[in-house]
Amino acid sequence: MGYENKSVLITGAGSGFGQRLAERLSGMGARLVLGDINEAGLEATNALCTGPVTLLRCDVSKEADCQALVAAGVEAYGGLDVAYNNAGMGGHGPKLLHEVTHEEFDLTLRVNTYGVFYGMKAQIPVMLKAGSGVILNTSSVAGILGAPFLGAYAAAKHAVVGLTRAAADEYARKGLRVNAICPAFADTPIMDGVVGHLGLPKEEAFAKVSSRVPMRRVADVDEIVQAMIWACSDENSFMNGQALPIDGGLSAV
Repeated sequence: MGYENKSVLITGAGSGFGQRLAERLSGMGARLVLGDINEAGLEATNALCTGPVTLLRCDVSKEADCQALVAAGVEAYGGLDVAYNNAGMGGHGPKLLHEVTHEEFDLTLRVNTYGVFYGMKAQIPVMLKAGSGVILNTSSVAGILGAPFLGAYAAAKHAVVGLTRAAADEYARKGLRVNAICPAFADTPIMDGVVGHLGLPKEEAFAKVSSRVPMRRVADVDEIVQAMIWACSDENSFMNGQALPIDGGLSAV
């Protein structure tokens, strides 16, 4: 899909979607700059890759870390073609909105929303200088629907969609495309936390959380990652400003 020799930045690359995305894109010839707060996870991802990789510990809730990650990519590869602002966290466990603490709400937004804002703020000037670039932000189906008992997470992911659409309009005539992907439940480490909160065996927990999904199952990581790869590929050159649900039909009902 046109990733040969492209400079690709991925946050949250130490596990889940980010790790598998890095592995897949490395096999397609991309030159990677990978960030995660989990340095052991980054090293594990590096071991899965076959091409050039630059690693940097990155806490996306800190603007300086996001700037440093972009700078590392520019130094290593001379520019930035694609950026996946993928890092995120599930936040607090299931709670009624009035029970969510200020600290829980603040942390959820700092990672899931500010992380995307800081990422784009660092990435866009580099892409503008080159006259082209593609950004994909990881939102959630909770960013386009209501998410009962996950108020802070829903707020943070709705904000990601808003940032995505604003940026898509602002920079479309300057050669940039900005989209968001909105997965539903997928078999990632974040889901491990959900399973823990439910206190059920994994299969039973997955069945419970996917009971409202028309396909009645949780997504495999590759089902989401394949969409992420396509969204930023040269073959998908006219999609801009979209929040793309990959959710087994949840947002359709």
